[in-house]
Formats: sequence, structure tokens, C-alpha cells
Amino acid sequence: MAIEGSIVVLGLALLSCVADGALRHHIGLSHRRGLIDGSGAEVTVFDVTQHGAKADDQTDNAEAFIQTWRAACDSGVPAKLVIPGGTFLTSPVVFQGPCKSAEPIVFEVQGNVKATSDLSEYSSGQWILFEIIDGLTLNGGGAFDGQGSAVWKYNDCHQNKQCQPLPSSIKLSKVKNSDIHEISSFNSKYFHMHVTDCNNISIHDVNLTAPANSPNTDGIHISNSDSVNVTSSQIGTGDDCISIGQGSTNILVSQVFCGPGHGISVGSLGKYDNEEDVSGIVVTNCTLLNTTNGVRIKTYAASQPSQALNITFKDITMDSVKNPIVIDQKYGSRKSEPSRVKISNVQYQNIKGTSTSDVAVSFLCSSLVPCEGVELVDIDLAYIGQKKMTLSASCLNANVTSGGTQNPACN
Repeated sequence: MAIEGSIVVLGLALLSCVADGALRHHIGLSHRRGLIDGSGAEVTVFDVTQHGAKADDQTDNAEAFIQTWRAACDSGVPAKLVIPGGTFLTSPVVFQGPCKSAEPIVFEVQGNVKATSDLSEYSSGQWILFEIIDGLTLNGGGAFDGQGSAVWKYNDCHQNKQCQPLPSSIKLSKVKNSDIHEISSFNSKYFHMHVTDCNNISIHDVNLTAPANSPNTDGIHISNSDSVNVTSSQIGTGDDCISIGQGSTNILVSQVFCGPGHGISVGSLGKYDNEEDVSGIVVTNCTLLNTTNGVRIKTYAASQPSQALNITFKDITMDSVKNPIVIDQKYGSRKSEPSRVKISNVQYQNIKGTSTSDVAVSFLCSSLVPCEGVELVDIDLAYIGQKKMTLSASCLNANVTSGGTQNPACN
């Protein structure tokens, strides 16, 4: 991916004027040594304030951030970039590898990183981009403030299918063998986190929040990635807490508290041509509170062929969830042509709690490629809506087997 504007100029200038020997001399003069990482290696700390960053909530720190990153990434030593306490304003920045260090590079956010709100500055669809990095640790207990409330009014995607999405807060692209934990994101303009073309990513102990009415503020969106684990986190936002898109394989979601939001979703799938299959998805030990959906698979009508298979939703607690269990193969479309996304081998096990709608299980599968191998085991949901209604299930074009408790039963 090309790095635009001043970031390219700055990165090239730094690389052209600093040879390896000079850079190592610079490290010795300007950065702190002596910290020891978990493997016993000495770690050099690269503090953004040493490169001119100011925690005054006014200065655009993009150039200082990228200078610090280049020094750390190109150092050839175990390195930690530190954003200390305080509020650091920044326009879009790209933290690009590959890095020279054999050790994972640590990006430690202790303070508050705050996005600028001028949308004309965001030409590439994200605010903070990490790309082409093997071994990244993002942590520190700090927060990313997307300042979404200043721009959500410009999101017209609910009525304009050709809309230009607002920028996501944190994007990982072509990143592998990495660990993201103990950070917060709030009021993202669009997605809080977008993980794409990645491999072996662990995201845990993160806190992602935005108001329930904030548009398209998915907590974590995963696409074209393999072996991504999202665990022990709290997400409350205006769209899906976690959405698992095309090309995602071997994804684990565990011990996630979701609410408010639109639930935990596989999809939406089938919107674009030549989408890759989704497989090996496990969502387990999660709680959903006051969400509009629980666990959901969604595909577009009139789609190109693809598959979503080997998906498990297990040990899920629903607390006042409007639509606890959903397969919707006419999502986001009024077209009459059926979806060609084949859904198969989907297991729902030990799902319990309360529904605020009378249809707690809704399978609207494709008439062209019906859902196959759908299994419901120990489903125990109770209706708590305002009207006196009987809880029911609707299962269309779905081959369903069941066992154990079935409340409601999918007939």
C-alpha cells in the first residue's frame, strides 16, 4: 500500500540521510537502553517526545510519530516505541515494516492518542495503519480517541450504497505473529479495529466503546485473515461487536462481553465478486446484553458463489437480546434473486438467556443453496418482551437437527 503525502517524503528522507552506522550512533545518544524484555534481551526505548511530539492536544504529531517509528523499526535492536501520558493529537499515520529487529517491536501507548476531525486529511480509509510487520506488540493501557462524534453526521451509508466509508481507527494489514492487548478505543469514526490480510493475531483485554446509535462503528472487523483470536474483551458500540468477513479462517472469539451493538456476526458475505470462503469459526463463552442481534450469519441476496462452513456458536448467554440466533441470506437487499453463499456445518450449543422478540431463532436460508448441517443443541431462551407472546422459531430452507433442550423448537 502506498504511503501518501508527507509520510512518504519524511520516511524516504530519513532513510536516505541516515546510514546504519549513523542510526546506531543516534540510538546510543538519543534513546534509553537498559530495559529487559521477557526473553532477557536488552530493549531500547524510543520515546515520541524525543522526536518532537507534544502532548498539548493541539500539535499534529504525525511526523514525530513516524520519525520515532522509523528509528525504532530500522534500529536492528529490540525496540519499544513509547507514547507517554498526555493527549497527543495526530492526523493519519502509517507505521510500516518490515522492521530490522529479530524481536517483536513493541508499540506502547500510555497516554491518549486523539484523531484530527478534518475528513479531508483521510485519503486512505484509516487513521492508524500498521502494515507489513512480522511481530508487533501493541499495548500500554492507553486509548485511541477517534473523535467520531464530530463526523458521524456525514455517514450516509444507510441510504447511499455507493457511500464513501469514514476512516477506521486502527487497521492491521499484512501483519503476522502479533499481540494486541490492554488498549482502549472510543468513538471511532468507522470500525474501531480492522484486521485484514493478517496471520496469527491475538487480540485480548481490549475495551472498545461508542454510543449505540453511532453508525458502522464495528468493534473488530476481520477479513482475509487466518488464525485470529479475540478473547477477554469488552465491546459496546453502534454496529457489530465483532464481524467476520470474507476470507476469514480459523477465528476464535471467546469471553467477549458485547453490548450495546448488533451482536457477533459472520458476514456480511457475498457483497463483492470473487469472495473467498469463510471456515473454522468458533464463538464461545460470550455474553450479549441489550443487543439487536445475538449470533448471526448474514449474506447478501443475488451474490456470487462462496461458502461459509464449519462454524460453532457455543456457551453463549443472551441478556435481553432482540434476535438471539439468526441466519439471514437476504441481508441488506430487496433483490429477489437468492444468495449463492452456501452455509453448512453450523453448530449452536448451550445458548441460553432472554429474547425481547417473539422469534428467538430465525433461519432465512437461500432457496438456491439451502443451509445444510445446522445443529441446535440445548437452546433455552425465554421471551421478556412487553407484549404477551409465545416464543417461536422460524426455519426456512434449512436442514436442521436438534438435541437436548429446544426452547423454542425449530420445526
